[in-house]
Amino acid sequence: MSILVTGGAGYIGSHMVLNLCDSGQKVVVLDNLSTGHDWAIDPRAKLVVADAGDLDKVSAVIAEEGVDSIIHFAGSIIVPESVTDPLKYYANNTGVSRNLLEAAVTGGVKRIIFSSTAAVYGMTGLDPVKETTELNPMSPYGRSKLMTEWMIKDTAAAFDLKFGILRYFNVAGAD
Repeated sequence: MSILVTGGAGYIGSHMVLNLCDSGQKVVVLDNLSTGHDWAIDPRAKLVVADAGDLDKVSAVIAEEGVDSIIHFAGSIIVPESVTDPLKYYANNTGVSRNLLEAAVTGGVKRIIFSSTAAVYGMTGLDPVKETTELNPMSPYGRSKLMTEWMIKDTAAAFDLKFGILRYFNVAGAD
């Protein structure tokens, strides 16, 4: 069995790939390289250059590579850009995730972890923000990520799918 990491050529995704490879996992990276870099991918992982929303390609990768888990990092992340080009964010963050979920369910994937964002909380004025804090995204970026969270929860309720959702602020660190 293997783990599919979408957006695995990006900053957070490539660090996850490194960690998974270090722990002996078989890893397949699916990335269209629009913002990621192939040099950032651990050579122990297999790279498939494709879009995470390409239903046919993702379905083929799941079947060919025996994918049983997905960690989904692919997406657009620039808040100001989401305000000036909201349709890009709904297409790339929500639409792509919808197709990825369909491929996962059809392919028998049992687990998915979604890289969301603390932007789903909006400007809370709280320190620290808790998971139970009211969700009130203030940008198309935050709303597109929250919509994807809802899709994952609905899909998991209807099918045999376990999930985790990561909501974080600024990520820092290095290998």
